[in-house]
Amino acid sequence: MKINSLTDSELQDLLATNEFDNELRRQALALRRNFYGNKIFIRGLIEFTNYCHNNCYYCGLRCENKNLVRYRLNTKEILACADKGYALGFRTFVLQGGEDDYFSDEVLVPLIRQLHQQHPDAAITLSIGERSKESYKALFKAGAERYLLRHETANAEHYAQLHPVRQSFAIRQHCLQDLKEIGYVVGSGFMVGSPGQTAATLIEDLRFLQKLNPDMIGIGPFIHHADTPFADMPNGDLQLTLRLIAILRIMFPTALIPATTALATLSPEGRNLGLAYGANVLMPNLTPVMLRKSYSLYDNKASTGLESAEYLEKLKNEMTEQGWKIVVDRGNPVSGVEIISNYQL
Repeated sequence: MKINSLTDSELQDLLATNEFDNELRRQALALRRNFYGNKIFIRGLIEFTNYCHNNCYYCGLRCENKNLVRYRLNTKEILACADKGYALGFRTFVLQGGEDDYFSDEVLVPLIRQLHQQHPDAAITLSIGERSKESYKALFKAGAERYLLRHETANAEHYAQLHPVRQSFAIRQHCLQDLKEIGYVVGSGFMVGSPGQTAATLIEDLRFLQKLNPDMIGIGPFIHHADTPFADMPNGDLQLTLRLIAILRIMFPTALIPATTALATLSPEGRNLGLAYGANVLMPNLTPVMLRKSYSLYDNKASTGLESAEYLEKLKNEMTEQGWKIVVDRGNPVSGVEIISNYQL
């Protein structure tokens, strides 16, 4: 049976067992090599603010977390992070932060414009949550080309279990559609193992992504945070996350799929396992070292190892030993290719 034409029931059976994991992994790697060879793309992550006006029940940045030491980088500091990254070889910068009201268009537009002027050959990716379509347009015009906005879950009831009532899946879906209409290279994704998640909601996530057809897909295991309502909930399953990475690679052969920090947090081998199941993006951290632990989305976030930009040369050597090659370019997604997948289980 072809994986892209599986019924919901067949997908659910596939998710429930590790019986096909080796075959999924083999197919995922074959497709990744077909479209991207042995390339691993790197993105320089700049976590520029941990302020957030939202109160998501799973996130350590939630506005009601009074134990978090808050920070925000100013324009000069953000540009310095990018300059450092550019010198190291990064040609994509990911500006990620909570939904911080301080960073209005009046602040962000000139920042992005200056970053684009200083490094015109580098791609600027934003991951700053829900904004108006007018704001997305202004940021795009200033030089931002890519936008990451995980949908988290495509089931409205499940979404309500994870967020306060003022937030809704309908709003999140509308934002993603706005981003696509404007012309961004769009990324989305979901947590694996979040409280209330079921096999059925995971299937909804996969179907939603099939409709959205994003260029980038970021998934990672749910990891609890002590200062949230989900402090006592179990973490997501590493193997299920890897299985889903392989499934997503097969469903979206040309997608840019990161091996996330959450994988590295659950397991010292998490990053390498993500690559082994079809991921092709790594996001070393360019945030000032003394602030990284304060960008506390979840407990025990990996922040001092090979996911750090300071270890880039060591990371390059490790990837070479495993047969991969970290490349110094923008790492654009393959496009304009007719994809016909005959891979079967």
